[in-house]
Amino acid sequence: MTRMDTELETDRQQRWRLILGDPAQETCEAKTLSPALQRADAALAALYDQDRKGNLGPSCPNVARWLGDIREFFPSSVVQVMQRDAINRLDLHKMLLEPELLEAVEPDVQLVASLMSLSRVLPAKTRETARIVVRRVVNELEQRLKEPLRQAVNGSLNRAERNRRPRLNEIDWHRTIQANLGRYLPEKKTVVAEKLIGYGRKRSALRDIVLCVDQSGSMAASLVYAGVFAAVLASLKAVRTRMVVFDTQVADLSESTSDPVDLLFGVQLGGGTDINLALGYCQQVITRPEQTILVLITDLYEGGNEASMLQRAALLKASGVNVVCLLALADNGAPGFDVRNAARFAALDIPTFACTPDQFPGLMAAAIQKQDIHMWAAKEGLATQRSNL
Repeated sequence: MTRMDTELETDRQQRWRLILGDPAQETCEAKTLSPALQRADAALAALYDQDRKGNLGPSCPNVARWLGDIREFFPSSVVQVMQRDAINRLDLHKMLLEPELLEAVEPDVQLVASLMSLSRVLPAKTRETARIVVRRVVNELEQRLKEPLRQAVNGSLNRAERNRRPRLNEIDWHRTIQANLGRYLPEKKTVVAEKLIGYGRKRSALRDIVLCVDQSGSMAASLVYAGVFAAVLASLKAVRTRMVVFDTQVADLSESTSDPVDLLFGVQLGGGTDINLALGYCQQVITRPEQTILVLITDLYEGGNEASMLQRAALLKASGVNVVCLLALADNGAPGFDVRNAARFAALDIPTFACTPDQFPGLMAAAIQKQDIHMWAAKEGLATQRSNL
């Protein structure tokens, strides 16, 4: 329970007063705010009162004091929202350039995205602090997402690759019993299992997975999650993972997947978008199309050659690559995306939709088993794009 919860537990008028600001003092008939709540009110006013916009000022003491106040009075989820609003409304990117201030910030995915966008201008004294902050967020994400993805991928591969001479611990008993039902002995009340069916033995690179991620500013959160997933996938021997990011140029960050923090700091957010160029690169590096899953993560706002982009996507699909287009890989659904291009991808029978990070392991499992991704998405309640052609 935060200090704010304690102070306002029995006084809803004061709560409304803090929400509406000083002009609502008489309307809410609130008693005079306590000194502690006056500090909370000042923290809100500094950020949200239009006539006091920019009141945090450029000085480190003001910003540091404000960061301390909001952490004292508000829960972590609210603090993260206020921090994002401060950066956007008051242009306080400078506070991310000072290690003392950065240490006081509540880390989240959006903060990591902001640090990624500033990575080229972070002074040396701040860079190490920034890496510590990013690692905290990455570790939390890995703790939440790593095991579900491992289980989904390994389990799907084991079931996708059957073998007929399994060891005892590799036997798929359900399918074995089904295959031998004709050999049921009523007097023994048992099935004679002459034909054994087992899960596949793990070998190297049963599937190739390519994550091709748009690094334009609007895709920042998706890029953070994709970086974490790339690192987890790269740790699995049964798949070969490639991480490709693009704007108007293409960068292959596959060598950095062993450390997601290094990978994320290798990204340069912003710039234009050339999906056609990125798909051309993927065509070059994909050597086993029928064993490859290509996850293209982009809002489909193409700054390059749209006709060529669609042609490359169609060729990848026709070659046997399992192509999936994610309009967003984030908790807040799909932001703006190019509806026309999304419909064109759908016309190519490329599943096109947004999903949350928690749904991504299930998506990979369905793709590995070559299930109908449209049906999988429908079961998950995800709205896939439809062709209007």
